[in-house]
Amino acid sequence: MPRIVSQPDDISAREAAQYGASLCETVLGSVGMALHHKLCHTLGGMFNLPHAETHAVILLDSMAFNLPAAPAAHERLRKALETQEPAAALHDLGRSPDAPASLDAPGLRSIDIRAAATAAMQAPYYNPRALSHEAVHRLLAYAFDGTRPDSRTFQSV
Repeated sequence: MPRIVSQPDDISAREAAQYGASLCETVLGSVGMALHHKLCHTLGGMFNLPHAETHAVILLDSMAFNLPAAPAAHERLRKALETQEPAAALHDLGRSPDAPASLDAPGLRSIDIRAAATAAMQAPYYNPRALSHEAVHRLLAYAFDGTRPDSRTFQSV
């Protein structure tokens, strides 16, 4: 992404990004959906938030929440991104092309956070880490503020 932003005509960077997108699509067809996807669909359905922007914001906090419960994935991401804090590194990467940093940007209101957390908890779904209303509410509040996530963000929930 940084190469595409700084050199929009760089065909090899665009090819690599397209290949990455294709790999992501393959993964989506091969796995179950968890917290990230559930929250994005809840927010889109209840509050008409735009799909891509909502995913860009929620991905970071759901990663910070779930990675402690997925140590193998956490280690692969640490190596691939060359960082101890993958969610924070992706947050920083998103600032380069001006991707939205908060749920406020696509139009969520702070008064809607509690209702969104309640709706997301109503239908059980797979997640690598146990969920609670408090945890989901906190995740949405951090995402609303655009707080830079790290592994300590959700230690107490």
